[in-house]
Amino acid sequence: YMLTSAATLYEMETDGTHTFKVAPSGTADSAISWTTAMTIDNTGRAVVDSSSCVTVVDNDGSFDMNGGNNFKCTPTGAVTLTFTNITNGQSGFILLVNSGQTISAHATTKVDANLLATVTAAGTYLMSYFSDGTNVYLTNSAVYA
Repeated sequence: YMLTSAATLYEMETDGTHTFKVAPSGTADSAISWTTAMTIDNTGRAVVDSSSCVTVVDNDGSFDMNGGNNFKCTPTGAVTLTFTNITNGQSGFILLVNSGQTISAHATTKVDANLLATVTAAGTYLMSYFSDGTNVYLTNSAVYA
């Protein structure tokens, strides 16, 4: 480390591969342990470090978009599907494992006419979402067996 700080490194290989590396904060003059965060190969295919792709558990139905893209929710009471820190262009999934709790939607969470009745019934559902920066639009699967 040159400074006591986090570090980043960009490498462009002779075969056209681009590698982006990161390291947590460390002490000046100490060795750096790099983690490859993303690689773009010479065909343009991007490979992202899967350890950064975690499922955020949030059982109260309020999903912080700064916390991640993919969520798991197992409510123990009625919940209102709400998104905070709404980010333009963000998309992802919510795995809803519902024992029959009432599910409603916040005014900025846009759902079709059937979604809330469907996911209020007991079962496991996969919902996808997309944000336009103001609202978050949800779709849902049928119940998984």
